Amino acid sequence: MPDLRNAVITGGAGFIGSHLADTMLHRGFRVCVVDNLRTGLGEQVPAGARFIEGDVCDPDVLERAFEPVPDVVLHLAGQASIRLAWANPAADLNVNVGGTLNVLRACRTHKVGRLLYASSMMVYGNPDIVPTPETAPPAPVAHYGVTKYAAERYVQLAADDPDHAVNVTSLRMFNVYGPRQRLDNPYQGVLAIFLGQGLRGEPITIHSDGEQSRDFVFIDDVCRAWADAIDCEAAYGRVLNVGSGTPTSVNTLCDTVLAALGHSRTDHEVGYAPAQPGDVRVSAADVAQIHEVLGWKPATSLEDGMLPTVEWARGELLSP
Repeated sequence: MPDLRNAVITGGAGFIGSHLADTMLHRGFRVCVVDNLRTGLGEQVPAGARFIEGDVCDPDVLERAFEPVPDVVLHLAGQASIRLAWANPAADLNVNVGGTLNVLRACRTHKVGRLLYASSMMVYGNPDIVPTPETAPPAPVAHYGVTKYAAERYVQLAADDPDHAVNVTSLRMFNVYGPRQRLDNPYQGVLAIFLGQGLRGEPITIHSDGEQSRDFVFIDDVCRAWADAIDCEAAYGRVLNVGSGTPTSVNTLCDTVLAALGHSRTDHEVGYAPAQPGDVRVSAADVAQIHEVLGWKPATSLEDGMLPTVEWARGELLSP
């Protein structure tokens, strides 16, 4: 029986990272998770994975994680809140760019051949074309988007490193949702915020007029894209959108969440507040490139993905 390949997942105790750790174990990898647990949860790390509690800003932590040398690094660790980035751009820069440089340095030192990076739709800002292709010029309107794009460029340049080129792929993820998204974090994604407010019986607050759009993509579809990209040579050096390809207004999202909870605006309070700094107005992914490169398509509609998400969330809020 051939030896298992080694995978390091930074940010692997978080929402997306923990699901990806499950996927990688299922696909036959030996998995090491690195997470500082500031937003991740230790109990979300699968039992079959090795866990190192630590920060990618600490090179010594990465040295431990890269022993044995990984065959692939999946770099998801980062500061992911637009609001927190606006409040403290220096900290955002340190984690998202400095942490990524540490990961790249470790890949170079240990001669790692494959790296996937979690980029973001926030690099586009307010694009002129929606759904937005990867060829659209990046024009981030928030500090978070600036740091994600800067780190993405560092990752892509690693493919041309004269001392040790790395086969890299950057995945620009849109609004990922599903079980394990934090319901108690005001800096979490809008769907999780609405779901938590709805389940706790709190008023749902929509910032701006609610007609701004987002592209919601289910976690299982996202993990499939990541895992399929690892051994796909056509993905080497590429930047790929990961989204549903369908824009959904925040007003529609609110109504969908309420319907999934058995409510509507007639029996649950919905209010409006001013727009938040750095929020984009329109967002949807053109997914033609990822389909061409990986043969990947989103398989889960927002309504279908909402069912397991709500079921999980109810269990979370009811558990002691």
